[in-house]
Amino acid sequence: MSTSAKIILRKKPNAKGLYPLAIRITKDRRSTYKHIGHYIELEDWDSKNLKVKKSHSEAESLNNLIASKLSEARKGLIALQTDNKGATARQIKKEIYKPTSSLTFFDFADEHLEALEAEKKINRHSTDSAWVSYIEKYCSGRHLTFQEINERFLKKFKIYLKGSCSLTETTAMNVMVLIRLLFNRAIRDKVVSKEIYPFGKDKFKIKFPETTKTGLSGKEIKALESVTELTDMERHSLNVWLFSFYFAGMRVSDVLFIRWSQIYDGRLHYRMGKNSKLLSLKIPAKVEKILLQYIEDRVNDDDFVFPEMKKADLSDAKDIYRKKKVANKKFNDHLKKIAKRAGIQKKVTMHIARHSFGNIAGDNIHPLMLQKLYRHTDLKTTINYQANFIHKDADDALDSVVNFL
Repeated sequence: MSTSAKIILRKKPNAKGLYPLAIRITKDRRSTYKHIGHYIELEDWDSKNLKVKKSHSEAESLNNLIASKLSEARKGLIALQTDNKGATARQIKKEIYKPTSSLTFFDFADEHLEALEAEKKINRHSTDSAWVSYIEKYCSGRHLTFQEINERFLKKFKIYLKGSCSLTETTAMNVMVLIRLLFNRAIRDKVVSKEIYPFGKDKFKIKFPETTKTGLSGKEIKALESVTELTDMERHSLNVWLFSFYFAGMRVSDVLFIRWSQIYDGRLHYRMGKNSKLLSLKIPAKVEKILLQYIEDRVNDDDFVFPEMKKADLSDAKDIYRKKKVANKKFNDHLKKIAKRAGIQKKVTMHIARHSFGNIAGDNIHPLMLQKLYRHTDLKTTINYQANFIHKDADDALDSVVNFL
């Protein structure tokens, strides 16, 4: 009769094709599993040494987490083997991971923020830290149980956010989304009963106000392309913006990480930072002209095309975040001046490159092809996104009534 706890990579991929890391608890050849909440690609798992390979960007953090979880499980096993030798593998799992109702909202908030930092999601960490600080300030401390978060609490808290904190409806709803996320985790971990869940039908509803996405027209894009007598920094900012636009509105964080080694056979091959999906796109002639302006500065094939990340400490997620943030602000400042000279009244930022591509694509490109270009997981996401830019049917319907003569 033997009992053991071992880290494994379960061969059951999720919708993104990634595999879950789990603790396998075995008793008398019967096993049960406790997922640790992280997924990786099959080639990033060292099955011999039972650890994440260095090829994974977060290998060190994940291996530290694995060691911690294994230690926790094995300590629990030792205690259980002394007190309850007849327990099954499933009973052992339930006993080891038995939740404690003494955990508060801020315990879950701290775990959430720690996980984001470990996963190097600095932008999300910065945003969610701000949301947590609003909750802490409202509660005048860090003593908040999930039982206290009822519909009345949420309604009063929303009033506080919009009144005392002067937040917009959208931002207030984002804070509520974080509370809902942590509440769901507490229910999943059996720290709180789902019977007191304060969100959903006939309860507190999270509803975002409608927003408009404005993109540039083809005529406005041509006006930008035609602006002359730019300073070096203005030309560089416009190059980055156009590079993003020409590649279906590539996010600026992805643009800045493009390396020369990803450009071959007349195509750009890259992995999107937001969802880790691979994409291969033909390099348009207009992009080739932009690349020629930077090729003399290339040190080697692994060098970045654009200069902003060349001096970044790539092992320091916070340094990368800071440099991306500074670069984005710099680009937007210059784009504002360029747009004015081009006679464009709309606000031109790096993010609007994506909206501009969607605006010009309109309903001329099949949604399935746009889904591929945008790398949306769900076609509904693509259709809803494009709905912001398709107005022809509504315009024709209006004309059919108004132009009755």
